[in-house]
Amino acid sequence: MSFFQASIEVSLRSSVLDPAGEAARSAAQSLGVEGITKLRIGKSIQLEIEAPTEAEARRRVEFLSDRLLSNPVIEDWSLELKNSSLPKAP
Repeated sequence: MSFFQASIEVSLRSSVLDPAGEAARSAAQSLGVEGITKLRIGKSIQLEIEAPTEAEARRRVEFLSDRLLSNPVIEDWSLELKNSSLPKAP
């Protein structure tokens, strides 16, 4: 078995309004930070998985990303998968 580190980035689709992002953009302007024309907020998920092959690890993480970690109706996700030598301590 091998260990793999996965980084999943989940973001709202561009067609979906982002009230939290708009509130943060407005707050940044209130703090005197100028020039922000767009601010969108998403999720970053890091996980480590044990699997026999990289292809199997990718399949499992893609399944999780589609079914658990994102809402496919309003969110898109991207995945970066790296081989890891040993599991990290919890």
